[in-house]
Amino acid sequence: MAGPESRFLVPPVYFLVALLLMGFFHRAAPWVQVIQAPYRYAGIVIMGLSLCLIVWAALLFRLAGTSIRPFLPSTALVAAGPYRFTHNPMYLGMAGILLGAALYMGSITPFIVIPAFMALIAERFIVPEEAKLEAAFGRDYLDYKARVRRWL
Repeated sequence: MAGPESRFLVPPVYFLVALLLMGFFHRAAPWVQVIQAPYRYAGIVIMGLSLCLIVWAALLFRLAGTSIRPFLPSTALVAAGPYRFTHNPMYLGMAGILLGAALYMGSITPFIVIPAFMALIAERFIVPEEAKLEAAFGRDYLDYKARVRRWL
């Protein structure tokens, strides 16, 4: 997974592919428009809040002096800010942006991408990251993992 071929398959790439798929589904097979204006504009608010969550979480990593890249070793266990409520605020933020985009589009088909994105991110990134964190931080990480949920 950490070989040269995988260095380009990072979470933001999966996120962008998911966003493009949502746009494709919305245009090619919208099935039914389930959310109309002005309610669709709530999607913009959700996207903005989700982006703030990502930036906040990334800033905490930077302040702790640990890498944001999933394949590099962690040098600090970040448990402050949004990490008090979720192990994965950056991934949650990406899913939130997808949710906001789906709401803004308003049709039903973009919503099918969100659970697929979350399952793929969990399998490809979260589970391996959890194993690395447990190996690096032992009991401290296990205690954190026991009191804070993976997503929400």
